[in-house]
Amino acid sequence: MNRRKLEFTVCHRMPERSFFWKGKQFPVCARCTGIYIGYLSVFVFAFFLVYINIWVSVLLIIPTITDGMTQAFCNRESNNLLRAVTGFFAGIGIMSVVAMIGQYMGKQLVLFFYNL
Repeated sequence: MNRRKLEFTVCHRMPERSFFWKGKQFPVCARCTGIYIGYLSVFVFAFFLVYINIWVSVLLIIPTITDGMTQAFCNRESNNLLRAVTGFFAGIGIMSVVAMIGQYMGKQLVLFFYNL
């Protein structure tokens, strides 16, 4: 039987930058794990339960960018907890922006069809 593995090609999946559970490596690194968990917040934003200002959303994303860039260019090593936490906040910020874009597009569609 040919089994296929779930693969995430945008993630480097380096073992030293990944979480392990019962001796098995997560399919994505710690930062991507945090980002994907943060993505689950999309429902909170999509159903208007919470609204975050665009600038706050951007501020939530900046620590992940800063952590990643300083690791890449400043000879600095982060730890998995910091990667996961900053990734989590980035995931929330990204989903907030995605929800804003979706809500804007929805309003534009309603206006378009209303004016026909």
